[in-house]
Amino acid sequence: MRFGWLTLGSSPSADADYAAIHEQVAQACFAETAGFDGIWLTEHNFTGESVYCDPIPFASVVASRTSRIRIGFAVIQLALRHPIRLATQLALLDNLSDGRLDVGVGHGTNFNEYEFVGYGLRSHDSRERMDETLDVLIRAWTEAPLVHHGKFYDLSLPALRPRPRQRPHPPIWRAVSSAGSVRECGRIGAPILIARIPIARVPERLALFDAGLAESGLDGAAQQQLREKAAVWRFVHLAESQSRAEDELAAALLETRRHMIHARTTHNPSDFQVEASRVNPWNDPRLSHEDGVRYSLEHSALYGSPARVAEQVAALRDAGAQHVLCQMSVGYLPHAAIMEAMRRFGEDVIPRFR
Repeated sequence: MRFGWLTLGSSPSADADYAAIHEQVAQACFAETAGFDGIWLTEHNFTGESVYCDPIPFASVVASRTSRIRIGFAVIQLALRHPIRLATQLALLDNLSDGRLDVGVGHGTNFNEYEFVGYGLRSHDSRERMDETLDVLIRAWTEAPLVHHGKFYDLSLPALRPRPRQRPHPPIWRAVSSAGSVRECGRIGAPILIARIPIARVPERLALFDAGLAESGLDGAAQQQLREKAAVWRFVHLAESQSRAEDELAAALLETRRHMIHARTTHNPSDFQVEASRVNPWNDPRLSHEDGVRYSLEHSALYGSPARVAEQVAALRDAGAQHVLCQMSVGYLPHAAIMEAMRRFGEDVIPRFR
């Protein structure tokens, strides 16, 4: 199995940002020491939901302080990015990291409309923006000269320099949730990042990915490689006992949810509504914070002693998952507790699945 370390480390206030950013750097770099295969960085803006906001300069610091571990994005919000600027930044980062980059992409947040508004946009055309941005991004890495006349961008350039270290370009991962998008990613041969869905739905989603791969035209070895890469996201926390791990994670998730719901209620425009298919008890503001946390503990988290977490990982493996994204950096969990949980996971859980 493969294990990625994922951060969505929020900061409670502007005054706390400096310390939180440097704690995130320490945790990300320790992921290599602890034995994780990848570091996965999220992107959110304006409210401290992801304290560093822009994962690309953050990743450059991590790249300079690590040597083996791959560095990925889960995900870059393409609708908020200019494709040529993004292509240049990522190509440089791929060179600086000696070809260790994985580029997860999405159209943007489904919940924080205020992030679009902050960039002078709205989300209604975010998928169109994403599609055009992704097309230009890949062509900028593989074509010279590049001429593009699209709905959002009209541009011409002789060549992009530098070219990415990985050829033809870094792997492009897709964040997926709906059944249709999972199958389509299989059909086009794109590695996938699966949201924190209940374990009962994991086999169904992976079967859809397999069905898409069967239509892809890729050879068996390539299909198998993509199937093994398919990643399932989970909250993860370890302590010396089940009760302590649950208490610590529950307290952190409670504050995280309060922060998240408050930001959306306060800053989202009054005319914005989340698509009904995206709503679950964790993010539904009509439910209590306690109910939302309980849902996540039951359906989206691996927590407890190392032995108990290993059992939970084994259950995911038996459901078909071969790659787990471990969100161990959770806002409001103390830095020392995160580092200790990472150490326990690296020493006592990862070796059982190699």
